[in-house]
Amino acid sequence: MDPEKYGDVDEPFDLCNYIGGEFVCHSGDKWMNVLEPATGRRFARVPLSTAEDVDAAVAVAREAQPAWGALSIAERAGWLDRIADALEARYEDIASLESRDTGKPISLARAVDAQRSVTNFRFFAGLLREQESEIFEMEDSTNFVIHKPVGVGALITPWNLPLYLLSWKVAPAIGMGNCVVCKPSELTPMTADLLMQVIHDVGLPAGVVNLVHGDGGGTGAPLVAHKDVDLVSFTGGTDTGQKVAASAAPSFKKLSLELGGKNASIVFSDCDMEATVSGVVRAGFLNQGQVCLCGSRVLVEDSIYEQFRDRFVEAVKSMQIGDPSDEETDLGALISSEHLDKVSSYVELAKKEGGILLTGGQPCLTPEFEHGNWMAPTVIEGLGPDSRCSIEEIFGPVVTLHRFSSEEEAVAIANNTRYGLAGSVWTGDLVRGKRISESLETGMVWVNTWLHRDLRAPFGGVKDSGVGREGGRWSLGFFSEAMNVCVKHD
Repeated sequence: MDPEKYGDVDEPFDLCNYIGGEFVCHSGDKWMNVLEPATGRRFARVPLSTAEDVDAAVAVAREAQPAWGALSIAERAGWLDRIADALEARYEDIASLESRDTGKPISLARAVDAQRSVTNFRFFAGLLREQESEIFEMEDSTNFVIHKPVGVGALITPWNLPLYLLSWKVAPAIGMGNCVVCKPSELTPMTADLLMQVIHDVGLPAGVVNLVHGDGGGTGAPLVAHKDVDLVSFTGGTDTGQKVAASAAPSFKKLSLELGGKNASIVFSDCDMEATVSGVVRAGFLNQGQVCLCGSRVLVEDSIYEQFRDRFVEAVKSMQIGDPSDEETDLGALISSEHLDKVSSYVELAKKEGGILLTGGQPCLTPEFEHGNWMAPTVIEGLGPDSRCSIEEIFGPVVTLHRFSSEEEAVAIANNTRYGLAGSVWTGDLVRGKRISESLETGMVWVNTWLHRDLRAPFGGVKDSGVGREGGRWSLGFFSEAMNVCVKHD
């Protein structure tokens, strides 16, 4: 694989799977075009792999696992550091590829995707080295807790944060001695391919990390159901997560599901208005609203509703939409024409439900990008808290505004959804901020900030937002089996 192909190429090229330390063609003859969201142009083809390809990847992972798992923690941490160093050397490649593949602004791809991909490997390398032995003394015995590899893991990642989330899974999985088969989204396969190049170049033992490209039905389903896969870590939509859980359950695989969200940003009258407007705009529209943590419902206390609404809409209107490669761009394109149609359909539904469009609501077309998937950031008010647009995940640049008059009402509106992933509370009273946070049915809450991540903290949701937690020691726990050894004293 030639790194130079990741420049400004004019001719589309074909990707390969990475199995057993080699880039190999898939067994079938079906392909899918990889399109630039900003322009609609084809710049690569991704193979639609089959169960035969999955079998080959799982087999080599199973074969490699005993030797890999037998390495010391320090040795495996050293490999993670080498991968981090090699990724850092490809920092600009990661950012430009991710921007081109997802349609997000290059500034965001640098600050978030490229940065976190490197940081994830370094963080877990350090965490592995910092692990302390767990020993429990009894009057006549000593208990030693040993963390053993689970075996072979299936790592399935979405299109919105491709390498960011893949590295978040690969690093702790192999760090704890497992071997893995990765299945990235077929819509955004490019940086997964780049990671395989990096892994190949640093000389990671063959079979430790493998990758099969493809769609959910032909590749993802047989991977999840495979008899020799011991754990599944999936990040994606709730509907797909239900299928993953149903497929994994009969064989009792370890399962981690990070799914959808319909998150609330709760704004109280004593907030710092300037900082809150800025923070809530970011929470609503980062990555074109295509982040499961985005605050797509903004709940505002009655006494400041009009003031906040006007400043919020003004800030949204000032956001620059345009060429993802432009350093000044705030918002890029949506991932696909199908997704644009879905988001647009929700805007039409909002009108039927009585919503009032304050800004946006229509596709943005320019001659240069007329075939891309563009939509203006959209703010809607007047919807009831039970309306579909208020409780269903839209996953695009659409935010709804709602009034509340009491803490109890704010909490009730925030909890009135099938999802429970994240949320934020904006107030000058930190005691109230903590109190409200603890009342929310969600996995994560930020007070006077948003997406301020400590990688040691647990990450995950409740209700239909997922099962399990990853992050810090929770990742190390998921990607290992805890075994207790009780030694009786003489």
